Amino acid sequence: MFTGLVQKVGVLKRLAQGQGGWSLTLAHTPWPDALVLGESVAVEGACLTVTAVSDGFFTADLLDETLRCTALRQAREGARLNLERALALGDRLGGHMVSGHVDETGTLASVGERGRDFVWRVTCSPELARQTVLKGSVTIDGVSLTVSGLGDDWIEVNLIPHTLRETSLGDRKAGDALNLEGDLLGKYVARLLGAGERRSITEQMLAENGFV
Repeated sequence: MFTGLVQKVGVLKRLAQGQGGWSLTLAHTPWPDALVLGESVAVEGACLTVTAVSDGFFTADLLDETLRCTALRQAREGARLNLERALALGDRLGGHMVSGHVDETGTLASVGERGRDFVWRVTCSPELARQTVLKGSVTIDGVSLTVSGLGDDWIEVNLIPHTLRETSLGDRKAGDALNLEGDLLGKYVARLLGAGERRSITEQMLAENGFV
């Protein structure tokens, strides 16, 4: 599990396919305690397993499915990518609970300004939009953000300049693909309601399913 609070921005050195499949290698400034083989790191919001590590670099293997379902397939050498190590017991939970399992890729449809801040409208599937609520959370390229606007097939988020400076989101422009992960609770509620069914959420229904 992760929080959606980016710890470092790495630089993609290599994304290639070998005999064993795809792998990527990233350069990064050192963590106080070094990465170890087998640990999980969220790369642009996608949970990957460290398969090789050296001073200032690590390598992770990629499933074909990961490339198909995420924007990592479009990453080019030199691209900046958001990094977050998995939660440890006792860590602060400053963002929200993030699984590192990207649901889909959306598209940055527009970028606007609101005072000092920026407003992004991101197109997404109707399914992800239905699982999202105003003032709820969504993860974009591994960054935990608060939903400020919502439509049938889009979401809006506000970003402060600090977020754009300190994450790879500052490199994005309209038309770019973005990794999206919806809120975990929203997924469970959608599942309880049934795929494609439109039912009211009642106190009785929540109680029957262990929520109250």
